[in-house]
Amino acid sequence: LLQLGQHRWLAGLKTLLLNVSRAVTHDVLITFSPTAGPSRLNTTEKGKAGKIHLPREIFQSLSSQTVPVVVTVLNIQQFGMFKEVNQRAKVLDDTVVGITVGESSILGLQDPVRLTFPHRELPQSVTPQCVFWDPSKGQAGGWSSSGCVTQPGDKGTVCSCDHLTFFTLLLNQALDGSTAKALMAVATAGCGVAMAFSIFTMAFCIFIRCRFRFEETVRINLGLHVNLVGSLFLLNLAFLLNSGLSGRTHPRTCGVLGGLTHYCLLCCFTWTALEGCQLYLLFVKVLGIYIPHYLGKLCLVGWGFPVLVVGVAGGFGSYGEYSIQTTDHQVLAHLCWITSKHLLVHYITNCGYFGLIFLFNMAVFGVVTQKSCSLQGTGAVQGHRKPWKVALVAAGLFCLLGATWALAFLTYGISSTPVLYLFTILNSLQGIFIFIWLVILYYPKTKETTGSLSYIIRHDKTTTGSQ
Repeated sequence: LLQLGQHRWLAGLKTLLLNVSRAVTHDVLITFSPTAGPSRLNTTEKGKAGKIHLPREIFQSLSSQTVPVVVTVLNIQQFGMFKEVNQRAKVLDDTVVGITVGESSILGLQDPVRLTFPHRELPQSVTPQCVFWDPSKGQAGGWSSSGCVTQPGDKGTVCSCDHLTFFTLLLNQALDGSTAKALMAVATAGCGVAMAFSIFTMAFCIFIRCRFRFEETVRINLGLHVNLVGSLFLLNLAFLLNSGLSGRTHPRTCGVLGGLTHYCLLCCFTWTALEGCQLYLLFVKVLGIYIPHYLGKLCLVGWGFPVLVVGVAGGFGSYGEYSIQTTDHQVLAHLCWITSKHLLVHYITNCGYFGLIFLFNMAVFGVVTQKSCSLQGTGAVQGHRKPWKVALVAAGLFCLLGATWALAFLTYGISSTPVLYLFTILNSLQGIFIFIWLVILYYPKTKETTGSLSYIIRHDKTTTGSQ
């Protein structure tokens, strides 16, 4: 606090210093505002400034001397302070209010300190939470709600706490119970349908790969599709097992199930990346590329690399029970997944890994789209292609490269419930999209597969010699 007082001239910090003696027989009322700072309450300012109510109990417990009451209002955006690791919630108006009385710590008050944080009516997806800064939490400190009670209102939220320190109001993006149950029901039903279509897709690919004499490039493509759809099947199966068994299993069993779910997810991401690499080799690289046992080596990468990642993460004890909770600690769902103590593993192996794959695949998708359009413009591809078929093929390729997973990045922070529904539905139906795409693209209705991706690749070889 002394260090903060030395920088009182900085914008965003405003301090009120009062001298209060032990003889105080009434409560002390103070107003605060991010713009005007704290001041003694003379008139009631409705909806414009916050209020601080200091009970008499604080002063009666002090010795018979005059003590300073310091109220500090900080704009943490300007100071870069009070930043919690992996913090998702937003601080109301970027304002933190610090209160100290004398030099001793004030703890365990029977009559709590009350702070009123004014705000407009909050959206239903936002839950306010009264918190204080706890320096002992984690390595660099963090927000804690211990000893504080939150009383939300339409025009403000009242925080009642049994101690004095630095307080603020966090705005958490939280799901209510009914929305969470609806999302789980949609995801469960979608996974069941996706598993059925994944079986149809794998059977279809194996059938046409064995029945018709495609060139080696197309056979490799079909083998890639089978492995990608197989990883989607395993991921959906792992999710159904997870949602059905979690919360009722032994901790070790839950850890194994969490590692299995993580492995299936990484396999899905890896095969998505391999699909992008295959498209890159077909459309960008030059003639003369031959890799012996190419599909077998892809399988070694697609199924083997996630084993290494999960093995390293499991060595740190990263897997266990993960609870999805509201801010009032109401448990919405139990999952066997990466525990909350190891969220860094989730951000690196899932968010970071997929982010790199997504950027690469979208660049490949742009090259493929540009190549296809140029061939159409020069008349290299003969025949009339219906617009709906072109759009469907492009949408299927978009799903094949994992674009639907990118919606996960919009489910953090200021995301809305419709985005969560969209993410859940599209990823649950990803197997259906790929099945329809493959049927339209590869099913040989005639001897000439005009307009298909394989025809474009084949024609591009003879026209430009790029393969």
